[in-house]
Amino acid sequence: MTPEFFALLAALLLVVVGMARPLGRFFGWIMDGRPAWGPLARLEDGLLRLCGVRRTEMGWRAYAVALMMFSLLGTLLLYALQRLQGWLPLNPQQLGAISPDSSFNTAISFVTNTNWQDYAGETTMSNLTQMLGLAVQNFLSAASGIAVAFALIRGFARHCVHEIGNFWVDLYRITAYALLPLSLLLAVALVSQGVIQNFSADTPVTLLQATTYTAPKLDAAGQAERQTVTVARQILPMGPVASQEAIKELGTNGGGFFNANSAHPYENPNALSNFLEMTAVLLIPAALVYTFGLAVGDTRQGWALLAAMVLVFAAAVSGLAAAEQQGNPAIAALGVNQAHSVLQSGGNMEGKETRFGIAASALFDAVTTTTSCGAVNAMIDSFTPLGGLVPMALIQLGEVVFGGVGSGLAGMLVFALVAVFVGGLMIGRTPEYVGKKVEAFDMKMVSIAVLLMPALVLLGTALAVVVPAGLAGLENPGAHGFSEIFYAFTSAANNNGSAFAGLSVNTPFYNGWLGVVMLFGRFGVMVPTLALAGSLAAKKRIPAGGGTLPTHGPLFISLLIGVLLLVGALNFFPAWGLGPVVEQLQLWK
Repeated sequence: MTPEFFALLAALLLVVVGMARPLGRFFGWIMDGRPAWGPLARLEDGLLRLCGVRRTEMGWRAYAVALMMFSLLGTLLLYALQRLQGWLPLNPQQLGAISPDSSFNTAISFVTNTNWQDYAGETTMSNLTQMLGLAVQNFLSAASGIAVAFALIRGFARHCVHEIGNFWVDLYRITAYALLPLSLLLAVALVSQGVIQNFSADTPVTLLQATTYTAPKLDAAGQAERQTVTVARQILPMGPVASQEAIKELGTNGGGFFNANSAHPYENPNALSNFLEMTAVLLIPAALVYTFGLAVGDTRQGWALLAAMVLVFAAAVSGLAAAEQQGNPAIAALGVNQAHSVLQSGGNMEGKETRFGIAASALFDAVTTTTSCGAVNAMIDSFTPLGGLVPMALIQLGEVVFGGVGSGLAGMLVFALVAVFVGGLMIGRTPEYVGKKVEAFDMKMVSIAVLLMPALVLLGTALAVVVPAGLAGLENPGAHGFSEIFYAFTSAANNNGSAFAGLSVNTPFYNGWLGVVMLFGRFGVMVPTLALAGSLAAKKRIPAGGGTLPTHGPLFISLLIGVLLLVGALNFFPAWGLGPVVEQLQLWK
């Protein structure tokens, strides 16, 4: 690791933690439903009435039904938009309809906040599909995740009630008062750094210097020969990128306008844009933790959760940076100098942008895999085996270390309940958390939320490595190929969307099964979380007593991290041995 890495990590954490309090208070205002400024309040009332929404609060079942029906409608509309895009406007490249299996996968992917992409955006999706389909779902899937977090926070904060809020009101207020303004500000900032925003067709340009290379071809007799090719012109892709890039990061979505995602200079031109995008990814997840502490009347509870997140994140990203900075042992054995110096970044630069280097690449990939963002500015497939293990493990922890907008806080609160349950067993007391007793029904919902994801990942991977359709997509044999499949199902089940690459997934098998895994990975966790919120809201809030386990100090933070690592990591440890661990051992031979 280098001084530049530590400086960048410290700057990022200072900005994110510093913004958590003011932005967390703002989300508290949104969650409480307090009236907005006059004209905005009238607009809110008018639009809700126009949609037939009454402000009556819902129980957890009604809230879950509203969420599911809204998501189903969004999936159907996005599927139809992709299938019909060849006949729709704002399609300057005249791109045709997308295949049924790819449309199915993409529709589920963006509605579930996964943003897994089996296509190259600039050659597949029209401007209309990008804006009306993908960008809109970036807003709505993020707002849905925050709404579920609001419902769970209310469950902890309320006393003897059966209502956890109104989904439609929450959805509107989150989108209108938080996601839209923040995205507008970020989009303007990104445009100032060179991120494009237009409706132009792809633009051909003449190169300043023509490039000549040799390529193979077949002669008339079918024999291979070499030919010289000169390239003097290049096609530059255009489109409304900045507007989608902003909500892609703020909503922890991750789906890029271009195939290269945040490694593309039109999405992420320089070091400042890279820092802004990393900050945007962590901003809302960190703020919602403070919102939780504020709602339960003890901000120390929120700071304790945030401290656990920061500690795990800092340790993980340091391990990733160290693995990449040390370089590739196989290359070092050839006598290649991979040391960091003023003349070179050193380390394993394969698959990384030279404008970012190892420090910014490692930090960006850790930020987007510790959340549900999935955007990348480097090729994870080209990381060292131990370097690639870190983003894989961060996702497999359930994306609760910051995590996705809303889903990260909800997941961390679920693990906090596991921690107090374990702590309660050790001291012989009924487990309590922020004044709510944790009982049998609560632990059943917690168990479903914790165990469903590992089951989806392991069963999906097991299926893919034994059926011909799953193995047909592999381009790398052995341990690395296993890691690619394992990572794909990990990313889908946790609604992350990043990929190890090297795996051809635009096939009916992967489009279908990964779509199913994304669907259950999202709503199979959300529904039990809402049931947990309803159960907690109906309980009395009891004051802390002499035997209550304190949940705001170093002891609880340590217990929470221990439970997180034990429950999260041990599920996957044997599979790590089949993939990245054995691959690293092979490099050390």
